[in-house]
Amino acid sequence: MDELVNKLVKGKIGFHDVQKFTSPAEAVEVRRRSLEQLTNNKLEHIGKYSIDLGFATNRNIDNPIGVTQVPLGIAGPVKLNGEYAKGSFYVPLATTEGALVASVNRGMRAISESGGCSVRILHEGMTRAPLFKVRNVSEAVKLRDWANSNFYKLKELMEEDKFLKLKEVQPFITGRHLFLRFVCDTSDAMGMNMITIGLQRVVEFIEKENRGARCIALSGNMCTDKKPSAVNFILGRGRSVTADVAIPKKIVDKVLKTTPKKIVEVNYGKNFIGSAMAGVLGGFNAHVANPIAALYIACGQDPAQIMNSAMAITSAEEEGDGVYFSIFMPSIESGALGGGMNLPTQKEALQILGCYGPGEPAGNNARKFSEIACATALAGEISLISALAAGQLARAHDRLGRGKG
Repeated sequence: MDELVNKLVKGKIGFHDVQKFTSPAEAVEVRRRSLEQLTNNKLEHIGKYSIDLGFATNRNIDNPIGVTQVPLGIAGPVKLNGEYAKGSFYVPLATTEGALVASVNRGMRAISESGGCSVRILHEGMTRAPLFKVRNVSEAVKLRDWANSNFYKLKELMEEDKFLKLKEVQPFITGRHLFLRFVCDTSDAMGMNMITIGLQRVVEFIEKENRGARCIALSGNMCTDKKPSAVNFILGRGRSVTADVAIPKKIVDKVLKTTPKKIVEVNYGKNFIGSAMAGVLGGFNAHVANPIAALYIACGQDPAQIMNSAMAITSAEEEGDGVYFSIFMPSIESGALGGGMNLPTQKEALQILGCYGPGEPAGNNARKFSEIACATALAGEISLISALAAGQLARAHDRLGRGKG
């Protein structure tokens, strides 16, 4: 091991080359010890972990040296009246923002004491949009029509993976460029890898059958992956989910410490006028990215998918003597197996939710997770909007010790 450390420090081998000379598990220690020498830092805590980095090498991480640990909290229980998430759930949240779990927990309390929130999936389908370049507009239209006529052949090629189902192909043309947005059911997986692999077969068939058609990018940004976009907001990506709850005045008074009228005023002024004035991309909400990021990190979702998953519209209206809250999230991109979800701590977090692994029937665990994610975001919105309405935001952060040395 010492010899490998010396070679790496002297630049005779690269970080990625280490595993050619030793086991994946030992390679982790070689890299870390080398980095300690190269940076003159003792990496004591990065080297303490329980997960098997040998297993994770090349499956979840390249050139591993250890782990970054993020504090994990629990919020709830929150009562959900969903199609797939029914009952009360404790929700794990990984974050370094101390006030976040407490805030989400308060929103969950308000939801539960109001009888729970209803959650419904409106649309589902993960997408990938390869970009084809042809000679001119006429050829682009011809290729679009060919793709429509040969849908079932494309479907057959995509579905060589039994967990992947092609639902539709959405064409978009601009000049000589044709985007084919493939919309797929990916069962309990988030599904980007299986779609990409399936599309490689499809693209090769399209190019073979259409002389002059050339795929210049397997992903042409009409998907749209890991970027907030209008196409995802309008057509959906992953799962489009909505949730609502009516909170009686007595619970607004007791739990949220404000009034329905102030809540509605803040939500309208902040989430609608403020967002419009700022030209916010990705929706009209207070901080949906906050609880979604914490949930995704805890449960092994791809953190980059927060870009789309946190798009949302939060609305609040007076109803009777209370307040009606709703949230619409058009592009929750998540899964229940695969990727980081198979790592042990992330797996345990999903098991807390009852969402790990293949559902019965297939896809139900991923659907359950998306409903829980939407309800968690709603809880965060309820609490933050109420804190602003009550003038409690700064006091809450100060009381919980944030910013203190």
